[in-house]
Amino acid sequence: MPSILPNTVPNAELLRSSHAEAIVRVVETAIDVGRRYQFFVWTQSHLQVLLPHKLAVCGAYQRARRELHFEVFNSVSLPEPVLGSLVDGRGPLLQYLAGSWIDKRGKSLAIDVAALDVQVFGKLRDDLLAAGLGELLVHGVSRPQRPSEIESLFIFASPGLCSSAEQRMYLDLLLPHLHSTWLRVQAVEREMKEMPAAMHPVQGLTRALITERERQILSWVREGMSNQQIGEVLGISPLTVKNHVQKILRKLGANNRAQAVASAMTMNLLGRSPRSEGSV
Repeated sequence: MPSILPNTVPNAELLRSSHAEAIVRVVETAIDVGRRYQFFVWTQSHLQVLLPHKLAVCGAYQRARRELHFEVFNSVSLPEPVLGSLVDGRGPLLQYLAGSWIDKRGKSLAIDVAALDVQVFGKLRDDLLAAGLGELLVHGVSRPQRPSEIESLFIFASPGLCSSAEQRMYLDLLLPHLHSTWLRVQAVEREMKEMPAAMHPVQGLTRALITERERQILSWVREGMSNQQIGEVLGISPLTVKNHVQKILRKLGANNRAQAVASAMTMNLLGRSPRSEGSV
């Protein structure tokens, strides 16, 4: 079975003065997060300074379903089967990660993807490595006095992610805020679904302002592609792509590409991944 990278005890001296402000900002801004797109923007700002990642998998226990429900936030392109495995709480990968975390008695751990059992994980292991995700950093929260009953579970990965003592320390410090913020997002989203349709914000005007070409480009931005790569797929110049992106930012009132994608996702402007639809 996969090897679990050794856990180093965090040292307070590792707390860089340059990161102290980022920690304060993460904590201060967490209270304003109540929707999925806000959570995504939150993780892409000050949290990236402390815990740089290209993939975040967030799980919360749903009592109605009696199981963990997972969602994926990624800024690196991943094959559909990989994305599917990262939201399948009953699948082998998430079952293994959850079980390994429980075995570590609630301590953060890093899973070496290269050491995953090929007989069990097969192509999934190869796809993760091909995406540059060679290590998965895992931490969560269990019910008090019941370590096997997970309330939330978080998985982070990036081509440059390393299980240093500093990284573990930041994850330990921020875990309570990740936990409470993600549970609040789940609660707010449930309330929004239960809200009568007449009470939902009208988004038709914004939807109408986004052209089909802009929707295509924004869909590829969500996949983590550069202007050059998008231009090659769509048969247009990188400069044309850049101009489209600038228009999209203005229309959505976004400051950057991540905010634009997050806003579009919450307004259901993007639909399925363009990789599953086929290039245009």
